Amino acid sequence: MSLSMQQRGNVFLVAVACLLAVGICLPFSGHDLQRTTQIVLSLGAVLYGVSAGSSERLLDRPSAYGLVAIVGLGLVSSALAHQPLWAFTEVALFIGGGAIAVAFALLRRHGGERMDRALVLIAMLLCLVKSFQYLYAAALAFTSGNDVLNLDHLLSGFSNKRFYGQFQTFTLPLLALPLLLPGVARALRAGVFALLCVWWLIAISGGSRGTWLGLAVAAVVLTVLGAWGRRWVAWQLAALCGGLALYWLLFVGLAGYLGIEVGSGAGDRLTTSLSGRGPIWSQAWQMIVERPWLGFGPMHFADITNDTAAHPHQAVLQWASEWGVLSALCVAALVWRAGWATFRVVRARALSVAGEDLLRLCLFAALIGALVQSMVDGVIVMPNSQVWLALVVGWLMALHAWRTPLGTALPWVGDAWKIATLLAVGLLLFIAARDLPHTIEDQADYLRAGHDHLQPRFWAQGVIAFPRQ
Repeated sequence: MSLSMQQRGNVFLVAVACLLAVGICLPFSGHDLQRTTQIVLSLGAVLYGVSAGSSERLLDRPSAYGLVAIVGLGLVSSALAHQPLWAFTEVALFIGGGAIAVAFALLRRHGGERMDRALVLIAMLLCLVKSFQYLYAAALAFTSGNDVLNLDHLLSGFSNKRFYGQFQTFTLPLLALPLLLPGVARALRAGVFALLCVWWLIAISGGSRGTWLGLAVAAVVLTVLGAWGRRWVAWQLAALCGGLALYWLLFVGLAGYLGIEVGSGAGDRLTTSLSGRGPIWSQAWQMIVERPWLGFGPMHFADITNDTAAHPHQAVLQWASEWGVLSALCVAALVWRAGWATFRVVRARALSVAGEDLLRLCLFAALIGALVQSMVDGVIVMPNSQVWLALVVGWLMALHAWRTPLGTALPWVGDAWKIATLLAVGLLLFIAARDLPHTIEDQADYLRAGHDHLQPRFWAQGVIAFPRQ
């Protein structure tokens, strides 16, 4: 690999770290800023992918055909949609996510294990910053003299605490990697475990049941994947107990001693209610019944007004109602193929202590958790979650051990992909340039029109059921 390729990879990795930090660590960060950083990251990924000029194949033929079918069906559905431009924008987001995944895969292929260490370090630093922000906010709350402490006010950087929970679903599994690696210094291991305990404290106090459910299912799956999988589960359970102990000390013991009433506590979330999802799931189902094959068009759940949300908080219902049942079946088949192939590799290397095998285990846990959470939450909608999903998928693609070599890609396939990604990012940049100057005004107009909350989709005000001024 030439020095110039190394430099391009390093520049791209630094840009990724900075964009992720801007998207979640700034106090004023939120949905629109995260969407903007996602678009910029997609542009960087496309430029890096084009400059890499790699002839490597990352997918086998059935997977490539499946992706072509998904994009093709999405384009047809978009052309027939009520608002084609918004539908094509959603397809562009999908292609942009693919560009990010490919860029991460190429980055790891060219950079080797050095990039693995960089990934984990970036995740740890982001979680460390968010943990300091949380603990600092808690300290201010305890010393403010107020009689009431709302735990939701301790969370920052996200428009909704569920979006924070989605970020934790991706990062909690990765934070356990240094605890699994042999030869890690005891002091570093203790520091990482303390960070993991605080990260679990935030996950508990945030009250995102989707995160709890996703990681519980991931733990069950990893339990059957050998000794290292069970060790991952043991570390997570130990950190969960540490997080619960911290929660009790801070928000039960200390709050009670100071006479502070705690609002939005974790105990309030221990319910089986759907939290208003019933009506939007029903709406998505009615859309499927009405237009089963090609759907209403990508993003077009947001084209039908309701009082709850601009997406159904359920990945299968969303995809089938918007892109159509045929596309949803293609997506399900690809997810199953990829998941099963990764499961077999992880199980075959269950006794390996190699860093890349342990990283694959953690990435697989993050992917399982995110997929499970997407059944009850908008993981495939929120910009930060889309970026992390692309990151995890791209890294798993790079680490995957194929039973037979894939060979080199056909030149016309690579050229077609580059053209598609350039067109997709161009459309995303156009939408951003068109909308960003007046997003605040649009949100104010939407709230003045009698709506009591924003409904995020592409932007924080994601409803497209009325023409933009």
